[in-house]
Amino acid sequence: MRVVDLINRKKYGQALSRDEIYFLINGYVNGTIPDYQMSAFLMAVIFQGLNSDERLAFTQAMLESGEVIDLSHIEGKLVDKHSTGGVGDKTTLVVGPIVSACGVIVPKMSGRGLGHTGGTLDKLESIPGFKINLTSEEFIKQVREIGLVVMGQTTNIAPADKKLYALRDVTGTVESVGLIASSIMSKKLASGADHIVLDVKVGKGAFMKTLDDARELAKAMVDIGNRVGKKTVAVLTNMDEPLGEMVGNSLELIEAIETLKGNGPRNFTKLCYELSSEILLITDVAKTKEEAYQKIDEVIKSQQALNKLRQMITYQHGNPQVIDDYSLFPQAQNIIKVRSLKDGYVSEINALKVGEAAMILGAGRQTINDTIDLGVGIQVIAKVGKKVRQGDVLAVIYGNGKNEEEAYQILLDNIIITNEEVSPLDIILDIVR
Repeated sequence: MRVVDLINRKKYGQALSRDEIYFLINGYVNGTIPDYQMSAFLMAVIFQGLNSDERLAFTQAMLESGEVIDLSHIEGKLVDKHSTGGVGDKTTLVVGPIVSACGVIVPKMSGRGLGHTGGTLDKLESIPGFKINLTSEEFIKQVREIGLVVMGQTTNIAPADKKLYALRDVTGTVESVGLIASSIMSKKLASGADHIVLDVKVGKGAFMKTLDDARELAKAMVDIGNRVGKKTVAVLTNMDEPLGEMVGNSLELIEAIETLKGNGPRNFTKLCYELSSEILLITDVAKTKEEAYQKIDEVIKSQQALNKLRQMITYQHGNPQVIDDYSLFPQAQNIIKVRSLKDGYVSEINALKVGEAAMILGAGRQTINDTIDLGVGIQVIAKVGKKVRQGDVLAVIYGNGKNEEEAYQILLDNIIITNEEVSPLDIILDIVR
C-alpha cells in the first residue's frame, strides 16, 4: 500500500477502504508517513469530502490510537454533551448538574478556550482550588460516586486527532465536515458514554456560519454516533448573539450558578432546558418533552441541581462557598458602561466581535499557551429585539486596565440600533435525531 496512490485516489473522488484509512492514520501517528504527504491527503479531502463509511473509519482509527475509558461496569444511563463552541456558552455548567440530579450519569471531558470561544475548563478554574486534571481512576471513582465529572482530556485520548488537528490548523485544511465530525466524535466516544447530545452552534459567533452547513455537520456526527451504537442527537442553536449575558470565565460561572438558582437569562435558560430535556428523552428518563421539563423544574426549585454542582466542586477540590459568595471569584477592578447613542431597537449583536472584545480584555487566548485573566469579561445587557433609549446601558465591560478603550469601541460598533422594530432571535433552530 503506497501513500501516494491513496492521495491520488482521493484526489479523483474515489472512496478509501477502512484498512486504507487505518493505514494512513496509524502511519502518520507512528511517523512513517510524513507531514507533507498527510497534508496532500487532507487537501484532497477538503475538495472531495469523505463518505459515511470513510467518516466512520476515520473516527474509529483516531479513537483507537489512544485510551478509551471503560465505564461499562457502571450501572445507569451515561451521557456526554458536547458544544461546537460559541460566545458566552456555559451550558455544560448548568445542563450537567440538572440531568445528573435527574439520575443521568455525566462523564465529561472538556477543552480550553481558543480565540473568541470560551472553554469550560477555564471557567471552572476560576473556582479557587478546582482540579481539572484527573487520572482515569479518579475520573471513574467520581463518576461512580456522584454521577458528574468535568475534567480535562488526558494526553492519551485520541492522540491521532491531536496530531492531525495541529497539521490541519497550519495547512488550511480545517473546513471539512468529514474531518470536523470525525475529530469531535473520536473524543466523544473515548469518554465511555452510551448517549451523546451535541449542541451545534450556528451564526456569526460560531464555526458554522449557515444553517445548511451546521445541519450537514450535525447529520454527519449523529450518523457516526448511531453507527457505533451510541444514541446520538444534535440540537442546532443560534450564535448570532452571545448566549446569555455574561462573556468571560468567572462571570459565566456566576451566571451558570444563577441559572441553577432559577435566575438565568431567558435565552440561556431556554437552551439549558432544551438540551437537558433531549438528554432525559434520549436516555428514557422522561417519555415526553412535558415530563422532561417537569423534572427539570423540580430539580431546580428543590436546589438538587445546584447541590449537584456544589458536590462536583467539592470532589474536584474547589471551594464550594463560591456558590453563595461570588466575591471569592477573581474580580475585575474597572467597570465601564457602554451606553446607546440613540433611541431605537437592537437589530444585531455580532457575537464574534463581542467574543473578540472579551479576548483582548484578557478573557481569552490567541494561542493555547497564553495566560488569561479569569476575572475580566463583558456583560451584554442588550438583546436583539430590545427597545432602548439614548443613554441606556447596552453592555458593561469588566476590565483590569488592558485594552478597555478598544473593547468599548468594538461593542459600540457591533451592537446595532435601528428605528424599525425587530423580533427577538430564536435560540433553537433545528434538531437532528
